[in-house]
Amino acid sequence: MSVAPVSPGFSTTAEALRLREWQLGPGQPTFVLDQFSAEDFNLIVDDRGDVHVSSKDGCFYLGWFPLGRPGGDGEGWKIAVTGTAKVRGYQMSFDMETPSDVVAAAVARVLETSRRC
Repeated sequence: MSVAPVSPGFSTTAEALRLREWQLGPGQPTFVLDQFSAEDFNLIVDDRGDVHVSSKDGCFYLGWFPLGRPGGDGEGWKIAVTGTAKVRGYQMSFDMETPSDVVAAAVARVLETSRRC
């Protein structure tokens, strides 16, 4: 029995089954929070040390809860965008151990979709 050679661009079975390393742990919240300017956003740090960021127009909210969101089930981050009379808004949550790089990417994409009126 002959075996056809593996063509370039395809990995061997051993390479395909190789384990990967994944980023774990919350990382640095500054990756997320540094995306907001005082010109366009309000920032509040409450008595628990939770950080709340909202757009000046009130349509965007980000909450960072280092010890978990009160009443939540391990939520570390909450993002919400207010809808309109005709289109519903949306929200997303990330748990306390979600890498801040992942949250930062989601926030960056949400901010990219906004535009000044």
